[in-house]
Amino acid sequence: MKVKMILPALAEAESPFWRPIKYSLFPPLGLATLAAYLSDDDEIDLQDQHVETLDLNDSPDLVIIQVYITNAYRAYKIADHYRTKGAYVLLGGLHVTSLPEEAAPHADTIFLGPGEETFPQFLKDFKNKRPQKRYSSSIRTLETIPPIRRDLIKRERYLVPNSIVVTRGCPHHCDFCYKDAFFQGGKGFYTQRVDDALSEIDRLPGKHLYFLDDHLLGNAKFATQLFDGMKGMNRVFQGAATVDSILRGNLIEKAAEAGLRSVFVGFETFSPENLKQSNKKQNLQKDYIKAVNRLHSLGIMINGSFVFGLDDDDQDVFKRTVDWGVENGITTSTYHVLTPYPGTKLFSDMESQGRIMSRNWDLYDTRNVVYKTNKLTAQELKDGYDWAYKEFYSWSNIYTASMSHDSIKHKVKHLMYSGGWKKFEPLWNFIIKSRSLNNMLPLLESILSKVNYSKADDETVKSIIQAEKKINARPIIKKLNEEYKAS
Repeated sequence: MKVKMILPALAEAESPFWRPIKYSLFPPLGLATLAAYLSDDDEIDLQDQHVETLDLNDSPDLVIIQVYITNAYRAYKIADHYRTKGAYVLLGGLHVTSLPEEAAPHADTIFLGPGEETFPQFLKDFKNKRPQKRYSSSIRTLETIPPIRRDLIKRERYLVPNSIVVTRGCPHHCDFCYKDAFFQGGKGFYTQRVDDALSEIDRLPGKHLYFLDDHLLGNAKFATQLFDGMKGMNRVFQGAATVDSILRGNLIEKAAEAGLRSVFVGFETFSPENLKQSNKKQNLQKDYIKAVNRLHSLGIMINGSFVFGLDDDDQDVFKRTVDWGVENGITTSTYHVLTPYPGTKLFSDMESQGRIMSRNWDLYDTRNVVYKTNKLTAQELKDGYDWAYKEFYSWSNIYTASMSHDSIKHKVKHLMYSGGWKKFEPLWNFIIKSRSLNNMLPLLESILSKVNYSKADDETVKSIIQAEKKINARPIIKKLNEEYKAS
């Protein structure tokens, strides 16, 4: 059987704000996971439209398309195209689960929720010529999941081919998060067996890993055993955690020992009223600065996530948020315009209040305002969001934030990571076009290497500086180099 698996490009990937490197980070791991359930005799073609031109002239027997909200219209067109050619088309993913009645006319079968149970069942039904129109996930387990078909992934086209997911869902229930809708009808958070997770890690080449889990520290027992098992594997990795999990116990120290060097943290807002509105109870009355200092003391860089447009936000929220990030040495910041995704409590609340202003899903990219705002006008919110990105990533603020760290090495790491991520777009574009993203992994691994607050680890500092020189960095590095030599 000829099987085509497709991740259509998100709408924002073709906008004027498109950064090709942002959409060349991670391979379509979900599709590669489902591919593991297919037969060894099947001919499988996995295509990611973000990194390759989609071939629509083929004639597969079965087409599987992953649908997010901002690729939904494109996904439907692709699905319609293949159905007219006689292929059997499956649609699944976050958007399909949120709006099944919208997706159903474009597919022969739709999938609601995660597919570890339902996709194998579909394959049995399909083989027996009795496929159902709709499959809904209810049994939630990762204990029998087969090894991911990483042989289908075009590794050379991604900066972070070693992405991995060892849990599903999240133990928290924020009103603006789409996860509750996706995992409705069963467990909302569950993990792999530790041995299976370690075996998957062991199969991955090189040193660097990126855990795409929504909350890597969400199950303390699982995470403790995972990190204990990773000690001695000589890995450096990135992942996501909450403020609460960073402050509680010693789990973050165990993560750092195992190789955690960069963490995504959902700070979201500094307003208690906004946290209550969002049902983000895990952040209420938590000391953000204490969490930041704890991470920095372990040599862990921080990608802070912040949401603009919650009802308590006023015109000063943008400057306050940027200033806080710079003053506290946040390495990178990800800003979002509040977006009420269909299927979330936020969407249903705003819909009942008559606040949803657009149902053009292409605009639901956390860059555009699609709802009736409160203290800010829609234009003020959009302008403030744009200003925050530009201001935080100005060279002066990158430099100021990097100088807030104690060690020269951490200063260099911060400057390299933040500046390199946002200030070398032409270089990234060239590397992508020349299919050389894998060549950047040694530099990324050097930047993510362990910070020691002594000169005993000075060779790593020198390697970062030398690697940086190869990409023609700013004169600021020269100043840092001089400071390092004088220390």
